Amino acid sequence: MSWIGATDLNAASSNTEGKTFGPIAATLQAEAFDAVELLYNYSEEQVKPYLLWLQQRVSVSVRAHAVSLSSPVDYNDVYQAADQFLADISAENCNLSLLLSPGTPAMQAVWVLLGKTRYSCRFYQSSLQQGVQEVDIPFQLSMEYLPAARLIDSHKISSLSDISAPINAAFANIVTLNPGMLMLKQKAQILAEREVPVLIYGETGTGKELFSRAIHNASKRANKPFISLNCGAIPAELVDSVLFGHKKGAFTGAMSDKSGVFEQADGGTLFLDEFGELEPSVQVRLLRVLQDGTFTPVGASKEQKVDVRLITATHRNLMEKVAEGSFREDLFYRIAVGVLHLPPIRERKGDLTLLANRLLSMLAEEDDSLKDKKISPDALNIIISHPWRGNVRELQSTLLRAALWCQGNEITAEDMRQALFHMPERASDSAGIMNRDVSQGIDLQGLIDELSKHYILRALDAAQGKKKLAAKLLGIENYQTLSNWIKRLDIS
Repeated sequence: MSWIGATDLNAASSNTEGKTFGPIAATLQAEAFDAVELLYNYSEEQVKPYLLWLQQRVSVSVRAHAVSLSSPVDYNDVYQAADQFLADISAENCNLSLLLSPGTPAMQAVWVLLGKTRYSCRFYQSSLQQGVQEVDIPFQLSMEYLPAARLIDSHKISSLSDISAPINAAFANIVTLNPGMLMLKQKAQILAEREVPVLIYGETGTGKELFSRAIHNASKRANKPFISLNCGAIPAELVDSVLFGHKKGAFTGAMSDKSGVFEQADGGTLFLDEFGELEPSVQVRLLRVLQDGTFTPVGASKEQKVDVRLITATHRNLMEKVAEGSFREDLFYRIAVGVLHLPPIRERKGDLTLLANRLLSMLAEEDDSLKDKKISPDALNIIISHPWRGNVRELQSTLLRAALWCQGNEITAEDMRQALFHMPERASDSAGIMNRDVSQGIDLQGLIDELSKHYILRALDAAQGKKKLAAKLLGIENYQTLSNWIKRLDIS
């Protein structure tokens, strides 16, 4: 049994004929089997020519089974498909062999997991360098260490990945020990008691909606609507309708009257995320409703008046956009009365461990199968050293991946490594510390410490914890000096 991989499919093409047989054909020519069962998630047009090519080169009967996967690296989908497949085959009371080489790392890992737990299988691998070999996997797995992904249905996993700011978010939900963040919470609480517009800016995933909901829930409007809208997701031709509503027949497809978000938020708070994405023509119409609270729905002749507290958020520098002429200066000063600048989590010194444990607790609250998961010290060191360009959102999704697939109750350093996405380095943001907004004030020593901690952790990881080798990798002559750095930077 095997997945069909890209190398197998390529072997059947005319331009590679004779160069390589691919893992499946090579294994079937080297070893004798009574039957061959193959899984694939490629299109029929890709697989059918390969199956004809393969059958011409082997004498054994070959059957292939199409499998629908949301992604070939989705562990849950791969596990479900492989488990069902092995269950059907093992019911025929035959000796099972698994070819590990083709497919993605997720497919290979699932074969090993299933072949060492629920089913008794022999393992083979094939490579150009080593040929075909039977593999001895020298460890045993216990059934209670099946991944949490196996215990959670797809809908639940989707829900876990979408955990966002709670509707009843309060300032207590903003967990931090960082002095700068504690000061921001105080400022936000002051703004909550007043009716001034608030502008929140910061990178994607820094918690802008969490702050906006907390401000609303701490204000006098807490029992009124909180309406959230991502301005960057509105088609240009529907902006007026979405913001101000429309009348039946106002345009093609307007089958009935519909209220816009300003009307829906009347008496409460309107949160406009990605506010900097709005076109200048829309900015003009927004300025009026912010000045006197009136607007006219599309297709209507009568003005409407609303009482709305506006909170806007953006990851862009609106002052630069004003200087460029792409954002109206009068609108900027209208919305930027109370301003909160949320730092990325890589700048929140002392908060990463706190955030990671809190996010894991939130995931466990949503599903009992994750309740005993803990983060190991080595995994925490990886979390501390990662730049987290996606901030809290990236940290949450990475922890979810690690928790779903870790083989036990402790998320290890290797679980974290496998769960991380390694994005190409951006030239404009070398290691995430070269593009800070100096106008907001920076902590130079903190940046130096951040950079030092990042590379010390990477060196210790590369040296497998040996300080003498890590010091050499860092260009430090005496490993005792490295020990002093580790102590000062509180690296565990």
